[in-house]
Amino acid sequence: MTGANKKDLRREAGRRTRDGLQAAALELFAQRGQEGVKVREITDRAGVNVAAVSYHFGSLKALCDSAIEHALGQYLDAQILELDSLGSTSTVQEVAAGFARPMVRAMAAGGQDLAVMRTVARVGIDPPQGWERLAHKFDESRRVALRVLAAHLPGVDEQELIFRTRCAAGLLNWLALAPIGAELAAMSADRIERQLVPVVAGAFRGDAAVGH
Repeated sequence: MTGANKKDLRREAGRRTRDGLQAAALELFAQRGQEGVKVREITDRAGVNVAAVSYHFGSLKALCDSAIEHALGQYLDAQILELDSLGSTSTVQEVAAGFARPMVRAMAAGGQDLAVMRTVARVGIDPPQGWERLAHKFDESRRVALRVLAAHLPGVDEQELIFRTRCAAGLLNWLALAPIGAELAAMSADRIERQLVPVVAGAFRGDAAVGH
């Protein structure tokens, strides 16, 4: 085996260890929140040595931040993918469906998926200092939604549309954290979407929905 191959194998092993630590941390956060989770609990679950946390992340806090950032990034990527698939003729209802669908899937799956989404929702509602790193993904999600919304709501300026998309995002985060999230988890994804999408669409439309 060449030196380059050995280096690639070490890099891959390191990536697997990092991914395993992040996944283990998220599972524990989902069960009982971030506070009180110990390094050894995470490493035992990931099946690695305690020293791996310092080696790969530098500290427990850095691991926690990285794990939650990874989960939030995946959520935003899924939302952007849904919205990016929309065409210029898509309706406000279809924008609302794409915007809500990643959360709908997590609610329908329940269990660990919903628990992790609750961790993500807490961060979305109250982002910790230094999380501007994901600002570009939040901006991209809003930009893709605005592209279609602006065509259907020509009398609403961009800042107002941004405000409405932020309100819609806050609604989804609240649903994940509130008791109603557990109630929705008992339903199918299709049923959750049927109930939720009109509400999100209403947030997008704002006063434009009055009288319709």
